[in-house]
Order: sequence, then C-alpha cells, then structure tokens
Amino acid sequence: MQLHSKLPDVGTTIFTVMSKMAQEFGAINLSQGYPDFEPDSVLIDRLMYHVHSGKNQYPPMTGIPELRQVISGKLKKHSDIDVDFDSEITITSGATEALFCAISSVVHPGDKVIVFDPSYDSYGPAVTLAGGEMIHIPMTLPDYRIDWEVLKGHLDDSVRMIIINSPSNPSSSVLHPHDLDFLAEIIRPYQCAVLSDEVYEHIIFDGVPHASVLTHPELRSRSFAVFSFGKTYHVTGWKIGYCVAPAEMTREFRKIHQFNVFTTPTPMQWALADFLESSPRNYLELPNFYQTKRDLFRSLIASSRFELLPCAGTYFQLADYSQISDQGDVDFAAWMTQEKKVAVIPLTPFYRQAPDTRIVRFCFAKQDETLVEAAEIINAI
Repeated sequence: MQLHSKLPDVGTTIFTVMSKMAQEFGAINLSQGYPDFEPDSVLIDRLMYHVHSGKNQYPPMTGIPELRQVISGKLKKHSDIDVDFDSEITITSGATEALFCAISSVVHPGDKVIVFDPSYDSYGPAVTLAGGEMIHIPMTLPDYRIDWEVLKGHLDDSVRMIIINSPSNPSSSVLHPHDLDFLAEIIRPYQCAVLSDEVYEHIIFDGVPHASVLTHPELRSRSFAVFSFGKTYHVTGWKIGYCVAPAEMTREFRKIHQFNVFTTPTPMQWALADFLESSPRNYLELPNFYQTKRDLFRSLIASSRFELLPCAGTYFQLADYSQISDQGDVDFAAWMTQEKKVAVIPLTPFYRQAPDTRIVRFCFAKQDETLVEAAEIINAI
C-alpha cells in the first residue's frame, strides 16, 4: 500500500529526539520539560484511594462534575471569573489534546491561523490536519514580545484563529493586560477565535499576575483557554488538562473531544478534584517554588560563557551560546548532549523561519542537586 502522509514535513518532535539522545549518552536531561522530582504525596494518596475505591470505569465524557465544579470555584475565588462548570469546562487528556480539539472545532480547509514564533510545536500539525494554513509572525528579540502592528497587517476575513501562549514555551515571556487590550482592539472587526495556551499559568515570576483571556470580557467571548494539571502538580505523565470556553464554542469542542479520546482517566480526575480543593496552597506557592529554582540556576551558571536571556515565566531558561560556538543550534545541542553530557533544546525547531541566533533552552524543573551537577559542567565549557 502506498501511503500519502497528511504531515509530510513532520518528523519526530525535538523533545523526543533530545530526551532519547540524553538517555543514550548518559547526559543530564535539561531538555524536555518535566520535573525529576515527585509530586505531593497527598495527591498520590488520593489517587490510590480512588483506585481502590472502585473509581476505575468510564467517567462522563466532559469530565467528572466534581472536578469541573472545583475548577469553576477556583476561577471565581482567585480571578473573580464566573464560569459555568457544566457548559463551559471540559476535562481533556492533556493540554495537547485540548489544543487539537480547539483547533479542529474552528478551523476549516483554507482558513488561516496565526501563531507567534518561536511557537510550541504541536500547533502547526493540528492546523495542517484541519486543512488550515499557518501564518507565522516572529516575536521581537531579545525579550520575545508580540508586535501588535505587525499582527494588524496580517489580518483579513480568512483568519479564523489566533494562537497565543503565556507564559510562553519556549521563549519564557509573558503577556500583560495591555497586550490583551491590544489584541481585542485589533481583532474586533473580524470573526476569528483566540486559542490561549495557559498551561504555565502558575509559573510566573517577580510578582507579575497571570493575564488570562478569561479575565478580559471581550476576548473571553471568543476564546478557548487551555490549562494543564501536569505542569501545576508535577505530574506531566498523567496527561490531564482542561479547556474553558463559552458554551457555544464548548459544544463544538466536545464534538471533537468525544471522538478523539472520549474521556480522561477516572481515578486521576477524582484525585485532582480532592487535591485542588483541599490544597490550594500548592498552586499558590508554585510561583515562588519555581522562581527559587530559576534564580538558583541563573546564579549557578552566571560565570559561564552562556548569556542568559530574560525568564519571566515557565520553567525554561534561554541562553545565547555565541561566545562558545558558531554552530547551528541543532548541532550545538547534539554536541552538548553527546560530548558535555548536558542535554538542551535548540530553538530553531520552534520557528518557520528562524533568525540568525545561537540560542538553546534549559529546563530548570529539576532537583537542586541536578542543577548543581549540570552547572559544574556548563561552567567548564
């Protein structure tokens, strides 16, 4: 049989490539974004409790009501956002599934979707599978800001969706309320949806509040907002997220969701419902937890030949290696992993047309001992 690929230009994601390389060469893995420490033991205890209590069969397609109610309560308490848990919140099998469903529910063949590079690598394939066309707008260096005037020049009636990501992976930049105001004003004349990837909502630093589209009334009426329990609770392998959107958009979203994964593991939903309600301190303390790790990592490699870029959110640190090598970043990342035994992520795979820079991404969601060990190697390069 001759197979005609729907994604002929898509290979294995850079995260898989670099993690595999790290394992093969025995390198410290500061590439793929996951912690090397365990989640809160209370969350694990709640999971085991529900596994042994018979919560092991299919839950409702939209997610158990108890978890959706707790999410709604959290949004109301901490952001003064009123969200109907029944018609506006859907539990998903990870944020990536939510992103796929949101894109598939809106984008038709020939529609255009705008992303801001460097952009997370799952956006493009989802748009392609929906028959859409990606429009890539580079963010401005060195602080990775969106140029709203440039966006204005790309808008027309064929643009069906704009994807924003804050805090941003891989750039570690964040959007502010005035950015949302600019976006709302620019797209007001057009019938385009906003997909807001907010999976790092609680990993934002220096006292800056998270600017969610859900807090902006005009944007909220046309937005999908996507979140991740995996990022918040150090359980990336659980692959549980959720999407908040107006009822009409949620109905379309759920049409895709029900025939994609149908639903999400039952005992994990119950465990998260319990933990989210009983332990709000966990996510409230997360900014300080990761800011401490950011500051530690930056201080540990401050004397190295890497130039550290600003890091306003996420658990990623970008660094310019121009003083070390003139290699392209993919080759440099391979050299770092194979020869120096510290795995990093190159930045060019997150661009349609990458600028002529020498930048890689470190993940500092690691135990302090891991960061100290890695820093000793980095400082010797």
